[in-house]
Amino acid sequence: MRRVNRWTPPPFIRLWMVAATRGGDGWLWFITGALVLFTGGPERFRALLAGVLAVAAGIALFVNVKRACGRKRPCALEPHCWTTLLPPDQFSFPSGHTITAFSVAICFGTFYPLMLPGLLFCACSVAVSRVVLGMHFLSDVVVGAAIGGTLGYTAAMLLR
Repeated sequence: MRRVNRWTPPPFIRLWMVAATRGGDGWLWFITGALVLFTGGPERFRALLAGVLAVAAGIALFVNVKRACGRKRPCALEPHCWTTLLPPDQFSFPSGHTITAFSVAICFGTFYPLMLPGLLFCACSVAVSRVVLGMHFLSDVVVGAAIGGTLGYTAAMLLR
């Protein structure tokens, strides 16, 4: 954590990480949902419902687990050297951004396999950005990805 926290990446990585974490705030997933709605063919309503169910379950889960665990964020333990982003809440485990990102990526990727590589790139970018920006520990995003992927796949299989 300290090594990543003290690393000064090149400008393009800084831009990518900030853009990824801002995209993970929700607007990227709304745009993805709109694309599915307007171009998703006959499965679009089932895909959207599955995505909403996966994300809602993920939010309910991470809010409760964060409160129960109470793990402080890396940026609360040691200031970050180059970013000044504020965390959305005080707790670190698990990463809500990562849960949401992988819920959407796996769910929509199950319905639309051609979208999966792009969706996984976005989800992985969000997860990595949370560590690089000092918002989460690596374990927070690994567990978040596992939870999100499981929720996304389960929701897609229930509505397929």
